[in-house]
Amino acid sequence: MVDESSLPPTPTRLLPLLGTRWLGRAFDWQAASASTNDLAAARGRAGAPEGLVVAADAQSGGRGRLGRTWHSPAGESLYFSILLRPARPAAEVPPLTLLAGAAVARALAGLGLAPRLKWPNDVLLVEQNTHASRARKVAGILTEMSSEGERVGQVVVGIGLNANGLDFPDEIADRATSLRRVAGQAFDRARVLAAVLAAFEPLYEEFRAGGPAAAVRAWQEHASLGDRWRVSAPGQPVEGIALGIDPDGALRLRDDAGVVHRILSGEVTA
Repeated sequence: MVDESSLPPTPTRLLPLLGTRWLGRAFDWQAASASTNDLAAARGRAGAPEGLVVAADAQSGGRGRLGRTWHSPAGESLYFSILLRPARPAAEVPPLTLLAGAAVARALAGLGLAPRLKWPNDVLLVEQNTHASRARKVAGILTEMSSEGERVGQVVVGIGLNANGLDFPDEIADRATSLRRVAGQAFDRARVLAAVLAAFEPLYEEFRAGGPAAAVRAWQEHASLGDRWRVSAPGQPVEGIALGIDPDGALRLRDDAGVVHRILSGEVTA
């Protein structure tokens, strides 16, 4: 009997599992790629349809926010990018990162896990088998937009999801985890990908029709709010309690003096 967790999410394995109407029906699988975001963007510029998903078994140049490298070894995890063409103002696109996090969280919850979302782009899981149980990063999102003024040309939402890896490089070993490390079992990556796309499609349709509010509502279902966070925002760092997200995706953080700060971008640490 074949162990499905050892098989890559190729088109012949993914497409029969899809429950979506349009998302992922165009599926570009690569055994190896420099970056699925770059490849999806190139496909988009060449006229590929909205809903194209580009995935790779390994990436040589996978990246996260702020130019960081995303650990992308072969045969272990999910690295995929979604091509979108939302007819929304460019200013409304950033909350798509929250939407993607919400979709991943919904999919993982459906697999029996308990995800938490950290603003703006991290999906966390708690490793119960560690000496000091704490939330560690299992997935990250990188959203990149091409626009002309207020007109959005295309948006690429890249997702890296640690599925079956057990070991990580020293520089991220203390803050990264995988589905396998948390659940104690390996996962079929094709089924996980199909679950994420099934969660993403209806959320994106709500966003397309009504704007960022849909993304914010979905994100807050699994948000790690009420925690004390330090945000390295432009200017002076801010530390305080995470209260919630505004309709435009801005984080609201209350400092020790009771002042509520609106933060549109920055790096969050617990």
